[in-house]
Amino acid sequence: MVLRDLGKVSVITPSYNSANYILEAIESVQSQTYKNWEMIIVDDCSSDDSVNLIEGKQSEDERIKFIKLTENGGPAFARNQAILAATGKYLAFLDSDDCWLSQKLEKQISFMHKNDYSFSYTAYRIMQEEGELTETIFHMPRQITYKDLLKNTAIGTLTVVLDQEKLGKVQMPLYRDCSEDYGLWMSILSRGVTAFGLNEELALYRKCNESLSSNKWKSARKTWNTYRKVGRSNLPSTMWYFLNYSFRAMRKHTRTP
Repeated sequence: MVLRDLGKVSVITPSYNSANYILEAIESVQSQTYKNWEMIIVDDCSSDDSVNLIEGKQSEDERIKFIKLTENGGPAFARNQAILAATGKYLAFLDSDDCWLSQKLEKQISFMHKNDYSFSYTAYRIMQEEGELTETIFHMPRQITYKDLLKNTAIGTLTVVLDQEKLGKVQMPLYRDCSEDYGLWMSILSRGVTAFGLNEELALYRKCNESLSSNKWKSARKTWNTYRKVGRSNLPSTMWYFLNYSFRAMRKHTRTP
């Protein structure tokens, strides 16, 4: 079967001290049945062996583009540099410790093309830090509007594909105390765009064990700041959205397979 080429996909990958996982992420992109992609990896001043591993893969595959930053700017800045360098019709996001299933791009790009969508996301499975798959799959709602998003941070960054020919060039907010990916989805959907879900497991999110309780508090704090700084919500609105977010987050993190 010859797959139809529906346009180049630019895969946006920030890397920082990712030597333990970056090869798995790259190989999951190389294994895609949809072949028209470029993977733009931006290293944010790693101190481990990440750069050597990435350069080794780059020498084997010309579709892998590599940018080395000279100063540490954080993941949002790294992603923004990759977005600026992207030449594809579509933007897809994959962090250096996550992976895709092999038909991810084929199915998702076809889904977007068939329905004329500019923003899509998929279901994803949780894997342990060592790579062992769990039984936990996060299924997605059929669609998310701006108002839905304010109450629900369900969209997994590793599953998102954007059509930048329809949306224009985007950039993540650079507030260090905000959730940069959630802030980007917020800024896009606030224009009246609707995001659509392909409720099929097509990605694997690595759940690292280090400081999980601390990360939950940090995530909550960043979400609050994103409402205030990116969404520019007043205090009563922020409190209402945050209560909805907290309820859903509690259900999400206490769920059993």
